[in-house]
Amino acid sequence: MIKPYLSVVAVLLIVLNGLLLIPATSAYTVPIALFGLLLAFFVLVLSFRAGPKATSASIAAPAPTLATLPPPVIATNQAETEIVAFFALLQDKGRLVDFLMEDLNAYDDARVGAAARVVHQGCGEVLKEYFKITSISEAEEGSQVVVPAGYVADQYRMIGKLGGDPPFAGKLVHKGWKTEYVKLPRITKTDRLPAIAPAEVEIG
Repeated sequence: MIKPYLSVVAVLLIVLNGLLLIPATSAYTVPIALFGLLLAFFVLVLSFRAGPKATSASIAAPAPTLATLPPPVIATNQAETEIVAFFALLQDKGRLVDFLMEDLNAYDDARVGAAARVVHQGCGEVLKEYFKITSISEAEEGSQVVVPAGYVADQYRMIGKLGGDPPFAGKLVHKGWKTEYVKLPRITKTDRLPAIAPAEVEIG
């Protein structure tokens, strides 16, 4: 209700201020100023009368209801899930994760060697079952070999003094490994990564 009155009063104050700038109305400066003062007083009274109503309305307004958001879900892709599943196989067959997470400084060489034998045997079985692994070079390590021109870059690493263009002749330090196929277990996509190894609890 107060907004229309304020608009009218604002227009009247603008007109009065304009009249004060006209030389012909200089004889009426005092009446015009008094009238402007009355209008300003009128606006002040209206603002005090409207103030409590606005305050009570704001107090009476209901507080907005806060929505409860569900906890965020960490999305995983199928590749990550299958990598964890492969680690689970290495743990199940060869106790690889146990071996790598253990502090070996507390054990003597004989006990570490015995544990390494279990890891070697079990993890070797997993690799042979899920990968077809073959050597890149058929030559014996330590023998002289020639790396031909057009060799696959990720299958050979040249070390030592390298110069010129292939073919390169040198001593085979490591024969390298490659895989012909991979048949990892297929895992359906879930909202979390699977466990590598469950916690074992003996009952009774």
